Amino acid sequence: MTATKTTGTPVPREEIVPKAISGMSVLVLNILLMLGALAVVILGIRELAGMVLYPSPLATPAIIAGSVYLSIIGPLGFIGLKVVGPNEALVLTLFGRYYGTLRGEGFFFVNPFVIAVNPAADPARPATVGVDQTMRLAAVALKSSKKISLKAITLNNEKQKINDKLGNPIIIGIVVIWQVVNTAKAVFSVDNYTEFLSIQCDSALRNTVRDYPYDTPGDDSEISLRGSSQEIAEKLKEEIQEKVEMAGLKILEARITHLSYAPEIAAAMLQRQQASAIIDARQMIVEGAVSMVEMALDKLNDKNIVQLDEERKAAMVSNLLVVLCGNRDVQPVVNSGSLY
Repeated sequence: MTATKTTGTPVPREEIVPKAISGMSVLVLNILLMLGALAVVILGIRELAGMVLYPSPLATPAIIAGSVYLSIIGPLGFIGLKVVGPNEALVLTLFGRYYGTLRGEGFFFVNPFVIAVNPAADPARPATVGVDQTMRLAAVALKSSKKISLKAITLNNEKQKINDKLGNPIIIGIVVIWQVVNTAKAVFSVDNYTEFLSIQCDSALRNTVRDYPYDTPGDDSEISLRGSSQEIAEKLKEEIQEKVEMAGLKILEARITHLSYAPEIAAAMLQRQQASAIIDARQMIVEGAVSMVEMALDKLNDKNIVQLDEERKAAMVSNLLVVLCGNRDVQPVVNSGSLY
């Protein structure tokens, strides 16, 4: 047995500029020709009906030619007219083959047998679960149009519950600003580029969150999701761009819009943060109190205001630390006698 080798047309990777001419000139010319064909048909019918004295032998062929133009050629001329707005494109196929991408605003005439293709505007496709309401409304608006938008588009994926590097479940949401830069890849390399982008954003977000902790108390040098938002956003943008490169998409920006602990551990993490804050505050208070006591003793010794032995210094230090480190107002006590 011999194996047969099948060959097919390779998937287009780069855009092709289709053959197109001014649509306005074709529109005017087609209207004039249709009016002329209509006049020829009317005159031919009059000759065949005997309404003229000397009928022409070309009446019947003229009627046939005029009728063919009015019923077939003329309508095809209108079908080939395409209007492209600013930052829009039409991906055209001719009998199943990629014909080209019509870019640039204007009124054009192309081969009337070409068909515009845009999988994201297919009304038979169900809405993707991960795509937000804005993108669903945009997809509904494109149902009657096969044009591909080249504008910057915002994707706001739904919030997800993901475990961070330490295993703590967190709720995180991102917003991604993107645009189509290669229409051939967007249409032919993936099934639906909007759904593909949404799924890849979810995957990149999970991979990124698993590599970093939510927070790093007391260690600002380590990258965390809460303390290093700029670095996390850049890494997230790079990873998403790498995944959607094959679809001809460009990621302009990726930002974290929501970040919090999951409800089941939010209360415990709040207590830990509060305890850490209290410890840091107490440490600062003690350091300040010790420096103030040291400064007070140095001033008393330098100015020879009073001579204190070690026991009185210890008592003074104890009293000052109580006053400075206490979290309540102290009650002054006037001592008129001796310590001994």
